[in-house]
Amino acid sequence: MPVFALNEQLIFPDPNLSNEHGLLAVGGDLSIERLLFAYSNGIFPWYSEGEPVMWWSPDPRMILFPENFKVSKSLRQTIRNKNFEARFDSEFEKVIEYCSEVPRFGQDGTWITEDMKRAYIQLYKEGFAHSVEIYVDGTLAGGLYGISLGKAFFGESMFYNSPDASKIALYYLVEKLKEWKFDFIDAQIETKHLKSLGAELISREKYLNLLKNTLKYPTVKGKW
Repeated sequence: MPVFALNEQLIFPDPNLSNEHGLLAVGGDLSIERLLFAYSNGIFPWYSEGEPVMWWSPDPRMILFPENFKVSKSLRQTIRNKNFEARFDSEFEKVIEYCSEVPRFGQDGTWITEDMKRAYIQLYKEGFAHSVEIYVDGTLAGGLYGISLGKAFFGESMFYNSPDASKIALYYLVEKLKEWKFDFIDAQIETKHLKSLGAELISREKYLNLLKNTLKYPTVKGKW
């Protein structure tokens, strides 16, 4: 399949036209309108500093159904001991900064460019992006961030500076999404770590059908 070149028009090709690696298009910008349009169509940006914006829709796709999240005995014990504090949307900018220091699977160096930081911070200010923070002794020890649309959460990245801190953040996210009856967390790309936590691979076709259905619900905007 060819890789499509985008211009200033707010348009994407059909995600099913992505190449064998999941790459669909190159170019465009990271405006709020384009990002929300992309996620609503099963497409997300992923590229490195100095590269043009690359847009992806992989097949298969890794997602996590909240009810399938696996909590190990050791993690459950850590959560039970409660020697940490969990917060939502308290320090989004710090979370994305820490995440930018973590290499993404299959890439050397960071993939969260300065433009991406600015774009997702703006999405946070508009009420679409959210973070979970875990504090140990008053210090930010781990967390994650992503975007919420309909009853789906699109996970972007996580980090930890303390053992299990990112898993604890995911646990608290999952608990909130269960409470709000969210349908799934989009983990985008397969990793052994996420698979061990209950995430699974589904076809693009199934993913797009799930996405279409979940976007029928109103988005929970604002701070969580």
